[in-house]
Amino acid sequence: MVFSSVVFLFTFLPAALLLYYASPRRGKNAALLLISLLFYAWGEPVYIVLLLFSAVTDYVNGLLIERFRGRTALQRLTLIFSLAVNVGVLCFFKYADFLIDSLNGAFGTSIAPLDLPLPIGISFYTFQTMSYTIDVYRGRCKAQRSFIDFAAFVSMFPQLVAGPIVRYDEVEKQLSERSISLEQIGYGVRRFIIGLGKKVLLANNIGMLWDMSRSGIDDLTTAGAWIGIIAFAFQIYFDFSGYSDMAIGLGSMLGFRFPENFNYPYISASASEFWRRWHMTLGAWFRDYVYFPLGGSRTSKPRLVLNLFVVWFLTGLWHGASWNFILWGLYFGLLIGLEKLFLGPWLERLWRPVRHAYLIAAALFGWVLFGLDDIASIANYIGTMLGLGDSVLLSGTDMYNLRNYGLLLVILVISATPLAARVGALLQRRPALQAAVSVADYALLAGMLFASTAYLIDGTYNPFLYFRF
Repeated sequence: MVFSSVVFLFTFLPAALLLYYASPRRGKNAALLLISLLFYAWGEPVYIVLLLFSAVTDYVNGLLIERFRGRTALQRLTLIFSLAVNVGVLCFFKYADFLIDSLNGAFGTSIAPLDLPLPIGISFYTFQTMSYTIDVYRGRCKAQRSFIDFAAFVSMFPQLVAGPIVRYDEVEKQLSERSISLEQIGYGVRRFIIGLGKKVLLANNIGMLWDMSRSGIDDLTTAGAWIGIIAFAFQIYFDFSGYSDMAIGLGSMLGFRFPENFNYPYISASASEFWRRWHMTLGAWFRDYVYFPLGGSRTSKPRLVLNLFVVWFLTGLWHGASWNFILWGLYFGLLIGLEKLFLGPWLERLWRPVRHAYLIAAALFGWVLFGLDDIASIANYIGTMLGLGDSVLLSGTDMYNLRNYGLLLVILVISATPLAARVGALLQRRPALQAAVSVADYALLAGMLFASTAYLIDGTYNPFLYFRF
């Protein structure tokens, strides 16, 4: 089940909220657990067992780590066991066939793939449970005594399948002490509608332009290749940030405050800044649990290069069991490494619009690696972008697409910046305009909800891109 579906909006969500709000305070986590398991079972009932196995494993290991406080060897062994189980399960379901295919390709073997379906959200909830046991080991939080409360944290349906990656210490107090106000519910509804509009009205529509581009790579012009990858850059941003907005909004309706996941990444002026604004909870996870333990940037240059290689190899691999994702991760690792070693100070001396142009170009080439599955298609697409070979510069089809999608592209550019929010905040400061701005804001939200609903009723299944990770 996806948030951007008629079934979720008009059947599951109202019933879930009714059950949750009607539950007594001490029973809300049990109600949340039940709702979350029903949500997950809608698409993958078999893998509820895997989700609960992950919850039981780390619940027990967290208690053991706390019990062994002061006995370092036993604590460390318990943590290693917990991490090994989590990584092992993730690798088995997500990477086994990738490893088999790679071995078959490299050595000419014919090992049969397992063809296991990827459990939805496994990368997200596995990282959440691993961070829990690590934080208990580090003493950042206490082990949760209630299995119901811990399982509710692991399976929380708003962010279960595509983030944000919520760490236990971020919601530890909220699990036991949270209040739900009309202000929180109102904020949650607003945030949810904005995310729904991003996904349904923006991402889905511009995604059709990218679909046309990648399905006809051999016939693309140079301009067409650039238009296509720009479309994909907007699609993946509004799709993923839209889901994050909806998750944060749902969390607010339930009384939780989830961390932000995006902060206008396309206004960045370097690759380092881009990754401080894009999928922020994943970046923070790798920073705190991989990069810093390896030594971070306060080390020798060779060690810095190694640390960045490990982090960005894993970042790419986390996104998918395919070489294009690994290349994508290493590509950004290379850019960030160059910026840390020498490129950063040089970039700082440039006019910000020039630095911004560098980032946009770098990000677009990176999205080619992310958006296409095989190396041959990636090379072909990048070659067309660069005008190599027999590439034609511009065609009538390109002009037709620009006319058809021109207004949408303008809306996307504006929506990818804080411009609208700043203008709204500026107008709100004027007492004479406050009432008019509020009316316009509510009207815009109502229109967005109506248009999104109409689109969904008339449309087909539209999963979020990050569901496959």
